[in-house]
Amino acid sequence: MTPLQLFPEQIANVLGLEGLLGQVVGGVIGAVFVAVVMLSMTALAGPWAKRKITAAFTDRFSVERVGPWGLGTIIVDSVRLLSKELIIPDGVERPSYDLAPLILPASAILGFAVIPMGDLGPFNIHLADPEVGLVLVFAFASIASISLVMGGYASNNKYSLLGSLRAVAQNIAYEIPLILAAMSVVIFAGTLQLGEIVAAQQTALFTIAGFEIPAWYAIVNPFAFVLFLTASMAEIGRNPFDIPEAPTEIVAGYQTEYSSVYFVLFYLGEFLHIFLGGAILATVFLGGPAGPVLPGFVWFIIKIWAFFLLTQWLRSAIPRVRIDQLIEIGWKGLLVLALANLVLTAVIVGVIV
Repeated sequence: MTPLQLFPEQIANVLGLEGLLGQVVGGVIGAVFVAVVMLSMTALAGPWAKRKITAAFTDRFSVERVGPWGLGTIIVDSVRLLSKELIIPDGVERPSYDLAPLILPASAILGFAVIPMGDLGPFNIHLADPEVGLVLVFAFASIASISLVMGGYASNNKYSLLGSLRAVAQNIAYEIPLILAAMSVVIFAGTLQLGEIVAAQQTALFTIAGFEIPAWYAIVNPFAFVLFLTASMAEIGRNPFDIPEAPTEIVAGYQTEYSSVYFVLFYLGEFLHIFLGGAILATVFLGGPAGPVLPGFVWFIIKIWAFFLLTQWLRSAIPRVRIDQLIEIGWKGLLVLALANLVLTAVIVGVIV
């Protein structure tokens, strides 16, 4: 099997399947594998890792009574939440109310379909590599805002509606600088294909004392990396940009009227989008699955967990901004800086390189 073969093709070859049947079976098995890995990480992150990390940063005790290191909390919390009564308030707009919790996690899972995750043994964990992969992953991630709007509007609750409106305003204000920052990488790489963007970062930028510094775009263009990281925090709704929920202001925002399995789906989708944000950041700026010694897939997982750790660190360290401050930072700050970075990158690549 060649390294350039996609994961579904490799699975079809191993099973001895050809043609349409091989594509379908390989695609389904590959998609299930990626989904199981991401859902397992989310199950670990939500009920357990989030609490442990927050407790460590704030010098408090966390979950520790059920199972070793409190890992049994994952099962206990899952059973507790799923066994709660599903309360549907009067006056909700159905089926929008029911579909919203499904769309949020589904949009994140779709995003992983085009992310190159590196090698794991003989397999290349990459489901699809379309020529417009970067555009597709942003499109899939953007579907999340539709879910928040549907849930907030359909809940027949003023706090939910306020949360959904905030989500739209935040998404528009920060998605533009997010994409502009990513476009500076496209100018360097000359492609929207994520596999090619990762491949372009595999060479050495320069060597110091015999140690090769990789040509990761976070090193080549650190300003764009900081802009992208900041906008990503807003896109996934992490502190200091968790305005759509803002428990101290609007109860729980768009998810105020959700309980039981519907709340679990929203919670699941929130953490899946954190991991998707980390995956996009790692792919575009941190060499994707590149790293020494360990398999590429392991490095990919390490990088997105590092991003998750950063989100929890900021959650504990930085206070939430007001809605007016959030909009001002996006439109008057990040957008202007992202445009300047894009123009400067185009000049450097067009004139100097």
